[in-house]
Amino acid sequence: MRLFWATMGGMTTLPPPLAIGPHTVQPPVVLAPMAGITNAPFRTLCREFSGGKGLFVSEMITTRALVERNEKTMQLIHFDETEKPRSIQLYGVDPATVGKAVRMIVEEDRADHIDLNFGCPVPKVTRKGGGSALPYKRNLLRAILREAVAGAGDLPVTMKMRKGINDDHLTYLDAGRIAVEEGVTAIALHGRTTAQHYGGTADWDAIARLKEHVPEIPVLGNGDIWCAEDALRMVRETGCDGVVVGRGCLGRPWLFNDLVAAFEGRPEDFHKPTLREVAATMHRHAQLLGEWIGDETRGVIDFRKHVAWYLKGFSVGSEMRKKLAVTSSLAELDAHLSELDLDQEWPESADGPRGRTSGNNRVVLPDGWLKDPYDCAGVSEDAELDTSGG
Repeated sequence: MRLFWATMGGMTTLPPPLAIGPHTVQPPVVLAPMAGITNAPFRTLCREFSGGKGLFVSEMITTRALVERNEKTMQLIHFDETEKPRSIQLYGVDPATVGKAVRMIVEEDRADHIDLNFGCPVPKVTRKGGGSALPYKRNLLRAILREAVAGAGDLPVTMKMRKGINDDHLTYLDAGRIAVEEGVTAIALHGRTTAQHYGGTADWDAIARLKEHVPEIPVLGNGDIWCAEDALRMVRETGCDGVVVGRGCLGRPWLFNDLVAAFEGRPEDFHKPTLREVAATMHRHAQLLGEWIGDETRGVIDFRKHVAWYLKGFSVGSEMRKKLAVTSSLAELDAHLSELDLDQEWPESADGPRGRTSGNNRVVLPDGWLKDPYDCAGVSEDAELDTSGG
């Protein structure tokens, strides 16, 4: 792969397709699961801009809530009939519960692909031994993967993880080998540790090392992909089989148009929307949320968190930004947007990092967590909280 991209320059020929079990993803571009973001409306927008190409994963679903048929969770696992393949990300800490959740998905035909989250760095998750803290316990990781793969049958199971807890406790190479041995179909690696959270720079060299360590299955790279050129560079520099894009598409679902164009060698088709086009997308996003929730007001309120991302770099003014951030109806949203200079071109300052960019450097773990990387004790059931990331 690395030689291919060095030779072709990453722009004139399609890269090899990404195989996720029986599913072919071409170009090899995946929407990262993000809590409260990658719900059905946002996935719809991203798919529309990509022309239906790529893989779009649901926001994280806790296995305990799924098994208990929590009402909110059951809504989150609903897919539009146009979504193919249907991709669900699960989060769990108990092998038996993970196995039950996977079997439920298979038996009720609720998805075509299952991804497992081992990347969440949030302290309230890691202090219970979940998220990105879990791969440190090698036997527990193996048990969860074994149950998931056994329960999935013909459905492919993938996993997303980080490098490790910190630079002194890296786990990604061991976790990668365990994943291969337990039948995981592909691995996505965010090139940061738990301690980094979303700060600093993603370590793309770690992605290259993992690819070399587990050549048997596809490895996808994640971290610091802010534009389509970054995705090409990651594949070229690491030899990874595809990319996972998270924060880079916040308030910018048309990034998937650029990603498809880049991997197909069509940089002339990159999309730099005017504020008028951005405003139209904002309206559609809010409208889709209202239709999905079943209430326009709740949909617009949920959309508020996206406003700053959509307007990044544009000349809007602090007072108008405040007004837009407290809208409660589509009419109100449209009225405020109509007051803007909608002929503004796409600003260069809108490119680059967006979303969470700060580090933490403090990792909260269960007492004695680091004493024995093979002892499975210490993981609490309440590690399964309604949060995600990675």
